[in-house]
Amino acid sequence: MNQAPHLTFDLDKPGMSTGHLVVPQGADCKELSLPVFSLNKRKGPRLLVTGGNHGNELEGVLVARRLIEWLPEAQICGRVIVLPVLNPLAVEACSRNTPLDGLNLNRVFPGRADGSVTERIADAVSRLLLPMADTIFDLHSFGPPWDFPPATTTHPIADTDLMAKTMKMAEAFKLPMTLVWEYDDTAGMFDIVAQNQGKVFVCAEFGGGTVGAANLAIYEAGVRNALIALGLVEGKAEHPTFRQEKSGQILETNPSDELKSPARGIFEPRRSVLDEVKRGDLIGILHPIDSLSAASVDIRAPTRSTVCAIRSGAHVDAGEEVAMLARPLKVSGMECA
Repeated sequence: MNQAPHLTFDLDKPGMSTGHLVVPQGADCKELSLPVFSLNKRKGPRLLVTGGNHGNELEGVLVARRLIEWLPEAQICGRVIVLPVLNPLAVEACSRNTPLDGLNLNRVFPGRADGSVTERIADAVSRLLLPMADTIFDLHSFGPPWDFPPATTTHPIADTDLMAKTMKMAEAFKLPMTLVWEYDDTAGMFDIVAQNQGKVFVCAEFGGGTVGAANLAIYEAGVRNALIALGLVEGKAEHPTFRQEKSGQILETNPSDELKSPARGIFEPRRSVLDEVKRGDLIGILHPIDSLSAASVDIRAPTRSTVCAIRSGAHVDAGEEVAMLARPLKVSGMECA
């Protein structure tokens, strides 16, 4: 029995191929076979597209499947590898983390060959697929409790040349928001591992509690725009319309931009994503659930900013995040809007 991760087909074979990425069995789980699509037209950009990193974010899985449907007729050069479902166990459970070991796949890269099932998936992808690409699109959504606009995201990168290339690629999706997201919980993230190898990695995000046809159309249009920018397909890029708006903006956010609930209660949003707010503007209201006489608590903007994410009405605990704010990104003394 082959105990090493392996592919059931040759990625270097010209033309279209399909097969599986085999993740070896371990003490916690039998062998997994993850479907993989490859279209190799030799010279040109090398792109890896993944979905299903988090099992409760299904938009990326569906857009990846759509890509497989039309790419054979559209691709003119280069190689595209598509892995629609990175973590089938989490997708089957509609869970952010893998049920068997409780791990978040996007915090265990590059993985371990002798680790738990989540770590073995990361190891297989890191060893066999990541080396085959120069550019990676990891298709996420922001998760069911949140409203988040169609966006591409990246983290600050110390390598200024790679940061510039990454931002150019992120903007090529032409989605309403391009977000440079600085936060502390980055150890083991797929993009950090890829960027440390000098690769351009763009994470697409699209939040909301439901998977709708209109949202999927915007997401798919963004991916097509990026493929056009790479030169993998021909065509004219378009700005997908989101809530009657076509223009995009480049923003940055960091941990201090997170607004957290001061107590337990039901959060009522009073703003929508991409709303511009000034200091003191009402973002939402926290209503106590154990008393009718206790006053509700206003949650207000601490500074002039843009709402880039906000919780849908939900019960929250003290200290739980309810909104994220952002500001125009400043690069080399110039403000981008």
